[in-house]
Amino acid sequence: MGASGTSIMHHPAPEGLAPANGYSHAVAATGRLVAVAGQVAIDERGEVVGPGDARAQAERVFENLRLALASAGATFDDVVKLTCFLTDMSILPVVREVRDRHLDPDRPPASTAVQVVSLVSPELLLEIDALAVVPAG
Repeated sequence: MGASGTSIMHHPAPEGLAPANGYSHAVAATGRLVAVAGQVAIDERGEVVGPGDARAQAERVFENLRLALASAGATFDDVVKLTCFLTDMSILPVVREVRDRHLDPDRPPASTAVQVVSLVSPELLLEIDALAVVPAG
């Protein structure tokens, strides 16, 4: 257990698997689980941010993730798993670029990216949920 009261071990290249690029194949952690619902590019007024603009939407999604994590006493350093839902897989490089500014590239979370037909609103291009682990208590 680390000084923070949690233990998080990243496994980006387990034996028998190709090394991961920007994510860990597995992450083991102890502590209190924080589940963050899928976040989309909706601002505090309930308005869509950046219709049709993948970069603007990714920026807002990661800001919303940061705010949701903070509300539960977590940060991006505590994230062990991300799931990205994209309406077009071609925007994944932009999402990864934004993600990499928020997450430690030496300790990437486990991650899944899935293309979907649509999200809750047709203007939305992506949705990301997160699991984090923080000290119990």
